[in-house]
Amino acid sequence: MSYACLYSGGKDSTLALHRAVAMGIRIDLLITVISRNAHSYMFHYPNVQFTALQAEALGIRQVFAETEGKKEEELADIERALKENGVEVLVTGATYSRYQGDRINNIAKKLGIEHIAPLWHIDPLGELNELDRDFNAIITSVSAEGLGEDLLGRRIDQEVITELQEANRKHGINMLFEGGEAESFVLDAPLFRKRIEVLKAETGWNGVTGTYAIKEARLVGKR
Repeated sequence: MSYACLYSGGKDSTLALHRAVAMGIRIDLLITVISRNAHSYMFHYPNVQFTALQAEALGIRQVFAETEGKKEEELADIERALKENGVEVLVTGATYSRYQGDRINNIAKKLGIEHIAPLWHIDPLGELNELDRDFNAIITSVSAEGLGEDLLGRRIDQEVITELQEANRKHGINMLFEGGEAESFVLDAPLFRKRIEVLKAETGWNGVTGTYAIKEARLVGKR
């Protein structure tokens, strides 16, 4: 049986993993879903292949599950991955999305799995400040009014947090991106044995939305 984390490589799943470990939960498996749909309702899309470096840095076994990313149908793919890997406890980075939270809860109940969401209803500013203090998380996509091209590839620090607060005030965006406003990728975290260095990346911008696509990266020693 496995104690697994549904792991996208973004800020929420990485922080949830850390919170779970702090709770005494021994995570021995990362399940990463690769969606063929860039607009998946459930799963991250940009840079998901580089979660392999994060898994290596964490020293935790990782499995990949593929999905076409079709609404509702993609749930069968995560259910299959949980069954195939004998998951007994599942940790996720859900924060406020009832869409995601309810569907994972339903799958967990069906399979007799305990679902733990350490970040559920976390204070957004509190999470962002913790990320700034202890993690190196960058923004890898933006797709909401008030979030511009200049955010792509930037570390979530106090300057970025201030910009997110302003976008929240003016445009009502969710500062944790639960509405799909943006996505993120963690380059370093307390449990990482090594940090990730981006060697090559490309920024794409269509005037409304944009992505920061990592093309080449490696693990390096921590300073």
